[in-house]
Amino acid sequence: MADLKVGVLGGGSWGTTVASLVTRNAPVQLWARNPDAVREINEAHSNERYLPGIELPKKLTATADLIELVATADVLVMGIPSQNFRSVLEEVKDHIRAWVPIISLTKGLEVDTRMRMTEVIEEVVPGHPVGVLTGPNLAREIMEGRAAASVLAMQGGGNGELLRPLFNSGLFRVYSNEDVTGCELGGVLKNIIAIAVGMGDGLGAGDNTRAGLITRGLAEVTRLGVAMGGKARTFSGLAGMGDMIATCTSDQSRNRSVGVQLGKGRSIEEIIAEMVMVAEGVKTAPAVMELAKEHEISMPIAEDVYKVVIGESTATRAFRGLLRVHAGAESEPG
Repeated sequence: MADLKVGVLGGGSWGTTVASLVTRNAPVQLWARNPDAVREINEAHSNERYLPGIELPKKLTATADLIELVATADVLVMGIPSQNFRSVLEEVKDHIRAWVPIISLTKGLEVDTRMRMTEVIEEVVPGHPVGVLTGPNLAREIMEGRAAASVLAMQGGGNGELLRPLFNSGLFRVYSNEDVTGCELGGVLKNIIAIAVGMGDGLGAGDNTRAGLITRGLAEVTRLGVAMGGKARTFSGLAGMGDMIATCTSDQSRNRSVGVQLGKGRSIEEIIAEMVMVAEGVKTAPAVMELAKEHEISMPIAEDVYKVVIGESTATRAFRGLLRVHAGAESEPG
């Protein structure tokens, strides 16, 4: 692994964290759009905007030269927000060497096309091994040295087993999986349930409500994920249940935090205006509801979140609506 040069695109909290982890196993260079951020990482070994108070590895270097980084990378890791993912890939596609693996860190859908990020990669730069690193991974906890687990999903499994040691680092344990679709959708869809849980927390709904929302939310996510080609067992693993629990319960979760503020009566516009990082659940809620309709999947929790996010409802009205939903057999939708 030490002879592989890894390029990480995206200087946000998770991109910086993954780049920091990989420095223990291989040379890494991180691309950040902001020259000041590049200078800070190289000189002060910090990224105060996204990881305040955290010291970065001295071996981690950053650059603002996107093309040079991509042209020399043996493995490319994409930590770009979903709505900018394609444009960055288009910019570099002619400079990626043949057969370089491309790994996505992004837990979102492209709104216009409703495509997953691995599908975007396959469309823009076909012919490369493609995968996703996902799971219950709160960046700050990992940078503080706390134990965590993740999943590297790649089709066929072979490339995943070869690359897994790159990301496996100390208390950060990485498992392999061949269900790219299921793993990727688990990371995408749980963000919307986390907003719902946050709304409940903001309204003071209590632990029983939180547990019910997470459990029924996981059922919704699994129904759509399986309809789209994922495997049911994936959603009971780290990329499904694990990520759902972390995102729905942690104060570090951006999507849950959005929900909390909505529950307190604030508008989505003012919440987003104050955020440093992207809450992918807000961006991808419309695409998720279109996919649910296309696959004829009932997702009442996600639908209520969508209505609140687009301003058609409020957190209070959404919870009243959920309480009125008919309760039948637990195996039934709804």
